[in-house]
Amino acid sequence: MLELNLPVQAEKKSFPFCLFSIGSQRGILNKTMADTHPPIAQERNLKRDCMTLSRHVLQQLGSFSTEAQDLSAIMGRIALAGKLIARHLSRAGLMENVLGVTGEINVQGESVKNMDVYANEAFISVLEQSGLVCRLASEEMEKPYYIPENCPIGRYTLLYDPLDGSSNIDSNLNVGSIFSIRQQEGNDEDGLARDLLQNGRKQIAAGYVLYGPSTMLVYSIGKGVHAFTLDPSLGEFILSAENIIIPDHGAIYSVNEGNFWQWEESFRDYIRYVHRHEGYTARYGGALVGDFHRILFQGGVFLYPGTVKRPEGKLRLLYEAAPIAFLAEQAGGRASTGVVPILDVVADKIHARTPLIVGSKDDVALVESFVNESSKEQGDKVMAHS
Repeated sequence: MLELNLPVQAEKKSFPFCLFSIGSQRGILNKTMADTHPPIAQERNLKRDCMTLSRHVLQQLGSFSTEAQDLSAIMGRIALAGKLIARHLSRAGLMENVLGVTGEINVQGESVKNMDVYANEAFISVLEQSGLVCRLASEEMEKPYYIPENCPIGRYTLLYDPLDGSSNIDSNLNVGSIFSIRQQEGNDEDGLARDLLQNGRKQIAAGYVLYGPSTMLVYSIGKGVHAFTLDPSLGEFILSAENIIIPDHGAIYSVNEGNFWQWEESFRDYIRYVHRHEGYTARYGGALVGDFHRILFQGGVFLYPGTVKRPEGKLRLLYEAAPIAFLAEQAGGRASTGVVPILDVVADKIHARTPLIVGSKDDVALVESFVNESSKEQGDKVMAHS
């Protein structure tokens, strides 16, 4: 048998005793601190967990008036739609008829994905039960959807993109939902919703839900921009960032450079500029919500210009560009077509499109400077030939 002859001094060392002693001293120290200082962090966490979305809306409005309660209730229904969509997305690879396409083409001329259909129906279902929203206008529907039982009292319209960036779903990348709330003007007796064809400053609220590593809802009712994160254990959106401000300048430029040779020369000149100057980095994820969310917190600029063949651009004005522009301006940023502010553009139809430049005010101004310079040069050429 092998015998170990350990030195006497080694036998006398008692590591468990040392650990116990240190632990005991730490416990005494912690207890002393707890006795002299209340658990401030715990109190703050509790206050944060109690700030739900509906409570925050009422707090922002500083009122319990009928209008304030209506807006709080509508935001609550939008949050419920976001929860339903987030739950469905989380099981996307495990359920049938979640991934893939339906085989249909929507009013935009785009292939309809199964999740597009589910997300659109989720918004309709939750808002039919609200009693407050009379009309819904969506990317997935050619005409506004009316809820007759709500119309006698519901004077609100929700415009929304139920699932922005849905081409990312099959790759398990970020997607989102974008929404805008407007108040109905007139009785809309002909059912054409002409009162929606107004500029973006008529929005009373706007926001988006981002489905990523966590589910976040970001919104504004004209009193700053605020972010909420879905706590799955509570089933509630909890305030996680308040009064968000976009930095005046950021390193990020977000654009699909695959369209480079289809753009006007002014946008190509801007891309050449950022390629030649240090301090810029490209980030593009293929979903407006995800790309703008990064810029909202880190600064920079998102661009989706028109092309030579389609100068009107691809993004829809009423339920994509205008809500994002509303958030950008509320956070101290800017949103532009390259010529005029997005919020000043008046739609000529529900599914009108627009170019979009949005983000940090200095970065948007830089892009606009290239557009203006190009316009000036073209004007000079016209004058020279006249």
